Amino acid sequence: MKMNRFVAIILTGIMILGVLSACGSGSSASGSSNQSISEITKAAKKEGAVTSVGMPDSWADWADTWKGITSEYGMKHTDTDMSSAEELAKFQAGKSSGSADIGDVGLNFASLAKQKGLTAPYKTSYWNSIPSWAKDKDGYYAVSYTGSIAFMTDTKNVKNPPKTWADLLNGNYKISIGDVTKAAMSQMIVLAAAEANGGNPGNIQPGLDFFKKIAQQGRLSMTDASIPNLEKGEIDVAIIWDFLGLGYRDQIDKNRFAVSIPTDKSLMFGYSTVINKNAAHPNAAKLAREYILSDKGQINLAKGYARPIRSDVKIPANIKAKLLPESEYKNVVPLKDISVWDKTAQTLPQLWQQEVLANAKQ
Repeated sequence: MKMNRFVAIILTGIMILGVLSACGSGSSASGSSNQSISEITKAAKKEGAVTSVGMPDSWADWADTWKGITSEYGMKHTDTDMSSAEELAKFQAGKSSGSADIGDVGLNFASLAKQKGLTAPYKTSYWNSIPSWAKDKDGYYAVSYTGSIAFMTDTKNVKNPPKTWADLLNGNYKISIGDVTKAAMSQMIVLAAAEANGGNPGNIQPGLDFFKKIAQQGRLSMTDASIPNLEKGEIDVAIIWDFLGLGYRDQIDKNRFAVSIPTDKSLMFGYSTVINKNAAHPNAAKLAREYILSDKGQINLAKGYARPIRSDVKIPANIKAKLLPESEYKNVVPLKDISVWDKTAQTLPQLWQQEVLANAKQ
C-alpha cells in the first residue's frame, strides 16, 4: 500500500534498490513516437484495458479519474495498491508479462525508474504547462500533483493538536508516519523533520535524530494511519500528506480531526506517473497520463484534496474551498532538485532501521 506498516516488511528499501541496480540502465524509446492524440486514443481503445499500480480509489480521488478514463474511452481498469518502491520492483519483476502499465510514484522514485531503464517516455499535449522541475526533459516522468507534509490529529485522543515539530517532540501521544523503508511519503516526513531541525536533502541526520528521540520515548506508532484505524481511534497523531489528511477527515468526521501544516517548516513534494516500458497496454498508459494532466484530470486530483501541478487550470470554487488556505503554506519548502536527495534516499532505509527502529522502546 501507499502507507505500509513498519512490521512484516517483505522487501526492504535496500533489497529493492539492489534488485533495481541489477537491471540494465539503458532506457527504452518505446514511448517517444510521434503519434497524434487521435492515434493513441484509437490504439488504446483497441487494447481495451489499462492496469495501474499504486493508484487506489482513496488516494487523491483516483476513483473519479479512472471512472472518467474508463467511461470516456471504454477501457477496463484494475489497480493494485503499492508503495513507490514496490511499484518499481513490480515493473522490473514483471517485465516478461508487462503486468502493470502505469504507476504513481514519488518524484525521486520516478527519477530512479528512468535511471534503471524501467519506464517509457511520453510527453502529453499539456507538457508546456508543467513546471520544468516537475518533469523529465525526455518525457520519462511528469508530476501530476503535489502534497505537503501535515499533522492529522484525533482530537478525541489529543486535546491540544501539535502545530510545530517541537510540539510533536514534547507531546505525550503516539505518532504514526508509515514505512520509511519503502514509502515515498514516509521518507519525505523524515526529510521534513530534518529541514525543520537544520538539515537538508543532503543531510538527513537531524530527521533521524528527531524520530530516534520519539522512538526512545516509546511514542513511534506501528499502526497504519488508514481510515479503519482512524475511525477506531487507534491513531493519535499521523504525519501525512495534506490531501490524505483532509480526505480522511472529511470521510470520517470533519469535526473530530484537525489537519494543519507545521507552522515552523514543512515540505512539498511531487508525485509522477511512470509508464512501464514493457506495458501490455502502452497506448492506454499514454492516454491515462494524457487524461490525468488534462483539465478534467487535474480537477479530479483537486477533488481528492491534492494540489494540481498545472497552475493554468481553473479549480471550481466549491472544490477549492475544501483545501487548506494558502496562508498555511507560507513555510513550506518545495523539493525541486532531487539529484542530491536521490543519494540520501538510497541510504535512508538502512539508517532508519539501524538508528530509529533499533532504538524503539517497546
